[in-house]
Amino acid sequence: MDDTRATDVAPVADDEPREPLADRVFEVGVAAMECLSIHLGDKLGWYRELAASGPLTPADLAARTRTQERYAREWCEQQAVAGFLVADETGPDRRFRLDDEGVAVFTDAASTDFLAPLARFVTAATVQAPALLDAYRDGGGVSWDQLGDDVRAGQADMNRPWFEQVLPGELAAVPHLHEILSRPGALVADVGCGFGWSTIALARAYPQARFVGVDVDAPSVEAARVNALDAGTVNATFETSWQDAPAGPYDLAFLFECLHDMPHPVDVLTEVRASLADGGRVVVMDEAADDVYTAPGDQVQRALYGYSVLCCLPDSLSHVGSVGTGTVMRRGTLARYARQAGFAVVEDLPIEDFGFWRFTELR
Repeated sequence: MDDTRATDVAPVADDEPREPLADRVFEVGVAAMECLSIHLGDKLGWYRELAASGPLTPADLAARTRTQERYAREWCEQQAVAGFLVADETGPDRRFRLDDEGVAVFTDAASTDFLAPLARFVTAATVQAPALLDAYRDGGGVSWDQLGDDVRAGQADMNRPWFEQVLPGELAAVPHLHEILSRPGALVADVGCGFGWSTIALARAYPQARFVGVDVDAPSVEAARVNALDAGTVNATFETSWQDAPAGPYDLAFLFECLHDMPHPVDVLTEVRASLADGGRVVVMDEAADDVYTAPGDQVQRALYGYSVLCCLPDSLSHVGSVGTGTVMRRGTLARYARQAGFAVVEDLPIEDFGFWRFTELR
């Protein structure tokens, strides 16, 4: 399958109703401000305190979190107007609370609905607006390290519940992958492991296998080592380069939501393929971009392009010679990279309803 270029545009029905553009842009501006306000509540601990203590007045919330009452009052009122908090009473003693859905979305790190980290991501990209403007004008990029800990932790925290709660069961339902992972002494690589939550989740689910997480971002690898230690995971190790990892051969290698970020994806896939045992497999989990560019797009495709213009493409282009994939890696692009790396077969795996990701097997 060939890569689909932006010039191949799927038609949009002429009679499709469209919201006036001015109204749409106004809504986008309001949403951006609300996103930044979520970041305030997340970083100041206000959501967590409301989840732990129940309804609070702004004065009580400020006192419990050692913040300022006037700001807490404005934020609580704004959050209730936005529909994020519930205002229980009227008057100066009005109390505000999170309902059950709000607890899951804003505070529950184990919930697949946990989205407070998304606001961290957006805010971190906003802080880097001057650097992004320079990159867009002059070339180069904005590296993962420049984007900082809120992007690192934001991505890790959003993916963590999917890896811990959903991933092991989905892989167990694919018989040949379950068989490989269940082999005593099987060696499994997690390339681009980030904070290590995918590695740790699989190591827990398959204690007889050995797992090696690799990521070029040193702070992420350090976080992964701490997370594995805290989890008591003894069959997983983490390295900052493929050269420092065990030589293999590997029975299975995973690349979870990272291939599109890599400046040289074919080189990485080639190295991974060379490390495989006979019959070894590679599984790529990446964003489920549409096969054909369609404009306007649905909310998922809009989100993917949002990630790409603010983070993934600038990070990739911060490296010399980058191919500049971007977040929107279509099936055809992945298939091309896989063929160039020497893989003969590229197939979708029967894993559905896993966020907005797609699982592809290479062999």
